[in-house]
Amino acid sequence: MDIGNRLRFVREEKNLSQGDIEQRTGLLRCYISRVENGHTVPAIETLEKIARALEMPLYVLMYEGEEPPALPPRAGKRSDEWGNVGKDARSLNKLCRSLAKMSERDRKLLLSFAEKMPIHRK
Repeated sequence: MDIGNRLRFVREEKNLSQGDIEQRTGLLRCYISRVENGHTVPAIETLEKIARALEMPLYVLMYEGEEPPALPPRAGKRSDEWGNVGKDARSLNKLCRSLAKMSERDRKLLLSFAEKMPIHRK
């Protein structure tokens, strides 16, 4: 997926300029231009800022189909699920930040390693 072209398409569809996105996100206009032209790949946190500026959820920004995908059965966060509150949420956030800093090759290596680990059930 070419995120730069998708960002430009959505921005222009909403009749917004790069300057409008700059004002809404605090990101420099030249950075937004570099992303749209494929010279820079933004971090997920940056994509979240841009999605908020475009007034749309991040998953919609990443979706290219004609119709939006159906929401998962339990779309709302529940406090009894792992990673939603407290120490678990902080651990999950730290893991996400670490994965964002990894190269694609290292993420694939980590995923293949995790897939080969046995599952231990209580």
